[in-house]
This record gives sequence, C-alpha cells and structure tokens, in this order.
Amino acid sequence: MRARVIFGGLALVVVALVVLVVRKEQVLAQGTPLLLELAPVDPRSLMQGDYMVLDYAISREVRKSEDTFDTRPEEGRLVLRLDENGVGRFVRRNTPGTPLAPGELLLRYKVRKGRVRLGAESFFFQEGHADRYDGAKYGELRVAGDGSSVLVGLRDAERQPLGRAVP
Repeated sequence: MRARVIFGGLALVVVALVVLVVRKEQVLAQGTPLLLELAPVDPRSLMQGDYMVLDYAISREVRKSEDTFDTRPEEGRLVLRLDENGVGRFVRRNTPGTPLAPGELLLRYKVRKGRVRLGAESFFFQEGHADRYDGAKYGELRVAGDGSSVLVGLRDAERQPLGRAVP
C-alpha cells in the first residue's frame, strides 16, 4: 500500500510537470512575437555567472502610470499594443470583461516587493558568452492569448537577435 501511495504521488508530480512543459511549448509555437524594451541598468551588476537579470522599461512605465500600484491587485494582465517594429507599448491595466481593441494583446504581471514582474526576469546563456549580450536592448517574448509569456531571446538596438535562451 505504501509503495502505491509513493508511486501515485510521483506520477502526479510527473504529470504536472508534463502539463507545464506542454503549455510553454504551445506558447512558443503559437504565441504572438513581442519585443519589450529593456530598462537601462548597469550591466556590471546584471552579469552573474551565466545569466543576466532583466528589467523592462514597460515595468517602470506601469509603476509611474499608477499612483498607488501597490494597492492594486498583486497580479493581473497588462494591455499592450505593438508598434510598427513589434515593440510592445503599455496601454492600460486590463479590467476583466473589457474587450481588447484590434491590435492589443495581454501580458501577465505580478507585483512583488513594489516591482512589476513580467515572469521573464532572467536570461541564461552559455558560460563565457556574456560579451555577446552586452548590447541587449530588447527582450524577445512569445505571448499567448491569455497573457502568459515565454522569453525566447534578446535583441540589439536594431532588433536583431543576439542569441537564444538556454532551456
């Protein structure tokens, strides 16, 4: 009996992990491409080993647009509009039941310690290749209709790919 409980619990964990992976793969395959401008930060403090911590200009823009963002829901969706270069621009926070206008899309957010987090806060790369990403100006994401997103790479000032995230 004890072995059945252990294997049942293990099977449940494996199924949950498979579901999470399948969802992310669907976002990668079917999600809308979106570029988000990275916020200027001292790159020396960003590089730690083989990853870069990301901050987005849109996160700061959202904080500035809301007088008391900390009193708002701790998670929700932002409404963005893509400009002619595929860069997402903040329009408003989504209100449930409000339809999206043509050209708008949703992006999930969470507020943690007063900071608007978009879920793609780290970019991992091969050890020893940090200099390839010094010129990063945009994070490249794929966004599903429900606002969930996956970071797929970084881009330079001309919006050209710098590399892909290490899984």
